[in-house]
Amino acid sequence: MITDEPTRLPVDAPLPPAPITRALGIVRPAAPRIVLASVCGTGAVLASIGLIGTAAWLISRAAQHPSEAALGIAIVGVQFFGLSRGFFRYGERLVGHDAAFRVLADLRVRVYERLEQLAPSGLPAFRHGDLLARVVHDVDSMQDLIIRVIPPFFIAMTAGVATIAVMWWMLPSAGLILAVTLLLAATVVPWLTGVLSRRREDRFVGVRGDLAAAVVDLIEGAPELVAFGATPDQLACIGTSDAELSTISAASAGTEGIGLALTTLLAGLACWGSLMVGIPAVIAGRLNGTELAVITLVPLAAFELVVGLPVATQALQRARQAAARVFAVLDTPRPVEEPEAPTPVPDGPYDLQARSVWAGYEGAESSAVRGVDLSLPTGRRVAIVGPSGAGKSTLAAVLLRFLPIRAGSVSLNGIGLERLAGDAIRTVVGLVSQEAYLFDTSIAENLRIGRRQATDHQLRQALERVGLSDWIADLPRGLATEVGRHGARLSGGQRQRIGVARALLADFPVLVLDEPAEHLDPYAADALTADLLRVTEGRSLVLITHRLAGLESVDEILVMDRGRVIERGTHDGLLSLGGRYSNLWWEEMRAERYATSIDGSYLTQPPASTVQTNSAGHNQRSTTP
Repeated sequence: MITDEPTRLPVDAPLPPAPITRALGIVRPAAPRIVLASVCGTGAVLASIGLIGTAAWLISRAAQHPSEAALGIAIVGVQFFGLSRGFFRYGERLVGHDAAFRVLADLRVRVYERLEQLAPSGLPAFRHGDLLARVVHDVDSMQDLIIRVIPPFFIAMTAGVATIAVMWWMLPSAGLILAVTLLLAATVVPWLTGVLSRRREDRFVGVRGDLAAAVVDLIEGAPELVAFGATPDQLACIGTSDAELSTISAASAGTEGIGLALTTLLAGLACWGSLMVGIPAVIAGRLNGTELAVITLVPLAAFELVVGLPVATQALQRARQAAARVFAVLDTPRPVEEPEAPTPVPDGPYDLQARSVWAGYEGAESSAVRGVDLSLPTGRRVAIVGPSGAGKSTLAAVLLRFLPIRAGSVSLNGIGLERLAGDAIRTVVGLVSQEAYLFDTSIAENLRIGRRQATDHQLRQALERVGLSDWIADLPRGLATEVGRHGARLSGGQRQRIGVARALLADFPVLVLDEPAEHLDPYAADALTADLLRVTEGRSLVLITHRLAGLESVDEILVMDRGRVIERGTHDGLLSLGGRYSNLWWEEMRAERYATSIDGSYLTQPPASTVQTNSAGHNQRSTTP
C-alpha cells in the first residue's frame, strides 16, 4: 500500500557533536601547522619578555657605571631578543594564515560539494542571500579558531608557565603574584567577557545572514519593488538589520574594552605587587637592585600572553555560531542518495522507462506524482500537458534523478536509476528548464557550459539551429556580447533559445524541456515550440508545456492532473476522445481566434459535442471536430 507520509527519523537517533567539536575535527589535518604557528607565537612572546627583562637589567646595571665588558652579554641579548621577536612573529603570521587558508579552502569545497548534491530540490530550504552569507562569511569566520582562538590559549599556557618559573627562581613571592594575576587574567576575565558577549555573538551571525538576504532581495527584486512602491519598506528592513548589526558590533567592542581594562589593571597590580615584595628582598640581601628592576618590569611584558584572551573568547562564541550555520548546510540530507558502488552507465541507444512511479518532495503531505507510466525508447517524443501543480515538473525531476521515487521504478536500458550515479545519468538525460539560467558573461561562455571545448563555428551552428543566427550576426560584438545579470539584456525568447542551444551542444541523447515557452506571449511561445520540435528531431524528447500548438508532431501526449495521467494518446486520438485534452485544445483555439478577430467574434466555432462522463468525472468521447 502506498502512503504519502514523509519519512521520519527514529526518535533515538544520536545527536550530532557540538559545532566547535566538529570544527576542531575539520582543522585537525592542519594541526602540525597550527602547532608550529603557536610555537612561533610562544617564541615571539618569550622574546618580548626576554627583551624587557634584559633591557631592564642593562639600564639599571649601566647606571652603576661598570666596565663595558660587564655589559657586553646584555647588549647582545637585547639585540638577539629584538631580532628574534620579529622573526618569530613573522613565522607565526605566515604559518598560521597558511593553515587557516588551507582549512578554509577544504571547508569551502566541502560546502560547495554539498550544495551541488542538494541542487536543485534541496536548495529552497535556505534563503538565497542567507545561503550566500553561510558560504562566504560564516566559512571565513572559521579561521578565527586557527588564528585568534587556539594559538592565544596555547601561547598563554606554555609561555606563562615558563615566565612564572623564571620569576619564581628569582623571587618566589614575585613568582606567586605573577601566577595569581596571570591566572585571573587567563580565566576570570575571558569568562566574564564570554558571558557578556555570548547572547550578542549568538545573534551576530544570524543578523548578518538576514542582512545579506535582504540586500540580495533588494537587488534581484528591484524592478518589482519599484513598480509596486515597496522599495522604502525593503530599505527600512535593510536599515533595521544594519542598525542591529552595528549595535552588536559596538557592544562587542565595549566588551572587548572591558576585557582589556581588567587585563591592564591586573598587569599593574602584578608590577606593583612585585615591586612591594622586591624592595624588602633587596633590603634583606636576597635580591640586588638590577634584579629588582627585572622582576618589576617583566610582568608588563608577561601580560602580553593574556591580553588577547578576552578577544579570543568573543571570537570563539562567533565561530561557534558560524560553525553551526555551516554544519546546517553540510548536514542537510541529500534529496537523492547516491549508490555506494554505482553501476556504469550503459552504452546507447537509450531506452528510458518509468513504471507506476510515485514521487513527492520531502516534507510534503502527499505525492506530487501518482502511479505514472512513461515509455521513452530511442527517438520517441512525448509531450506532457496539464494545469499548474499537476506534477509535470516533478516527473521531470524524477527522470533526471533530482528527486527520489517513493514507489515504482525508473530505468535506463533496464538498469534502475537508483543504481546509477546522478552525474552519470545527467550525461545522458539533459534538462532545459522554464527559466534557463544565463551567467553574467558573454554569449559564448554561456554556450560553452554545454561543451567547454566548442569552437566559435560550433557555437554559431548551435545558434543557427535554434533560430538565432541572424540575431547574432547583427550584434556588434557577436558571440562576445555580454548578456547581463540573469540574461537581462536579452528577451525571454532569446534566453530560452540560448538555453536550448547549450543543451544541443551538450548533445544529450535524451532531452527534457520543462515549460521552455513559459512567460512568452502565445505567438512567441508557439514559434519557439515549433523550432524546438524541429531541432530535436531524431532524439528522445520529453516536452512539458501548457501550450498545445505543434503537438501534432509528437508520438504521444500525456495529460496530467493532480499527479495522475488522466489521458494519453496522439493529438488526433485525444481530440477524437473529446476529453480534457480536447477541451484544452478548443479553449486555446478560441482564445487565439478571439484575439485576432476584428469584430470580437470567433472566426470559427467548434461543432456541438456530445460528451459522456465517466464515474471519475473525465470526458469519455465527443463528436470528432
